Amino acid sequence: MRFDLSGETQGVWFKFFRAEMNENGEMIYHPPEEDAGEVRIRAMDSDVREGIKKQTSKTVEKIVLNKQTRGMERISYIPDLSPEEAQAEREDMYDYAILGIENFKNSKTGEIIECTRENKICLMKVPVFDRFVARCFQIIGSSGVKGKEEEIKNS
Repeated sequence: MRFDLSGETQGVWFKFFRAEMNENGEMIYHPPEEDAGEVRIRAMDSDVREGIKKQTSKTVEKIVLNKQTRGMERISYIPDLSPEEAQAEREDMYDYAILGIENFKNSKTGEIIECTRENKICLMKVPVFDRFVARCFQIIGSSGVKGKEEEIKNS
């Protein structure tokens, strides 16, 4: 079995599709239009999430009394993030997850939107794009689960 370890093949290309909520609160996904732009998205595993969290937050250590053993113990925890730290963490996750953007144009200027960190962050602030990316994560996640189920079933 051969594997590409360069990382160039990571991510899945998705044609942009619109999503909206109906009156029952259910999400409705429309099929992509023919000339729709495409976005390359990769899933984040728990190691990547932890790495991003370590960059944006600091672990605090305290020595406390254990009432059961009556001895002092060192505990480590990550305190709640400030709004600025939480924002930085989300932005790092967007930057990691979105690998490519093609055929997206700025509605005001008509210029092509490049795949930069700033543009990814701006796009994620648009609700329809945020819903699109969330659905892509669901699709990527469910395809991994189905693949594992079939692998287990076939063995």
